[in-house]
Amino acid sequence: MFELWFGIVAVMFTAYVVLDGYDLGAGALHLLVARTGDERRQVLAAVGPFWDANEVWLLAAGGALFVAFPRVLAAGLSGFYLAIFLVVWTLILRAVAIEFRSHLADGLWRRFWDTAFTVASTLLAILFGAAIGNVIRGLPLTTEGWFELTLFTSFRARAPVGILDWYTVLTGLFALVALGGHGAVFLAWRTGGVVHQRATRLARLVFVVLAVSWPAVTWATHAVNPELLPALPGRPLGWLGLLAAVAGLVTVFVALGRGQALAAFLGSCAWIAGMLVATASCLFPVLLRALPDPALSITAYNGGATAAGLRTALGWWAVGFPIAVAYFVVLFRLHRGKAVAARDGEGY
Repeated sequence: MFELWFGIVAVMFTAYVVLDGYDLGAGALHLLVARTGDERRQVLAAVGPFWDANEVWLLAAGGALFVAFPRVLAAGLSGFYLAIFLVVWTLILRAVAIEFRSHLADGLWRRFWDTAFTVASTLLAILFGAAIGNVIRGLPLTTEGWFELTLFTSFRARAPVGILDWYTVLTGLFALVALGGHGAVFLAWRTGGVVHQRATRLARLVFVVLAVSWPAVTWATHAVNPELLPALPGRPLGWLGLLAAVAGLVTVFVALGRGQALAAFLGSCAWIAGMLVATASCLFPVLLRALPDPALSITAYNGGATAAGLRTALGWWAVGFPIAVAYFVVLFRLHRGKAVAARDGEGY
């Protein structure tokens, strides 16, 4: 049961990154792919039907973590207190920028909120990437299972550690590039005209950078967590995730070369999902790795709820998860086709 819930939590967080990742990436590229008012409304029209619903997956993943592994959520909320507030502030800023941008027909007003949308989306991608880097690198857990983190210490990825060091900054920037590419292929699929052309060109460039930097980030990951990669040979799901990631990356390049934007977007989804699945498989059963003593780590076995509680929660999850998936299927069907910018004053 603990193994199953580890997988469920991993699936929920993967769904969030894949779904909210494309509108975070689109936001980060907003000022690059769209330069006029009509073009920027077209970008907002592309993400408009989805961004709010996509963020619900973050809440759902947090709820699954609370139900299945309450010790992890309790330790994480207290230890990452500053980081969580940074995420909340940027989430609010991004939402306000989207909703307020077209309220006034004033150039300065709109440029301010366009910039806020881009800055908030960029910071969120970096913060989420740095969070994954912290989990992979390890945290200063005490014998009671708690930890405290300053923003940074010496920038070395060993105790005493902070939220930011060379490795977590690297994973944050890598996440920004990955989500930027994800957002670019999404815009190439969902938009037409000049925005489509710019997004396609950016997607080609960004995925070349990703393909080159992926081995470097993998090497850095092995340097800060030598136990991670050696676990891969014995993890079938890890191999499956790795194959999905490689196939997704190849699909992106082939599809972009053929002008097949939807196939490129699906390839990007596979690349991100495969990377996260492979990482989660190699981390199992560790949820919060302890530094400098891995024996203090919180795992799926010592951080989980009772078996009876997990069985009850599984019943509710089995009902709720298919409904959420069906909702997104309907949402994408209702808003299929190229996004068209609303007339000025009539929406985003």
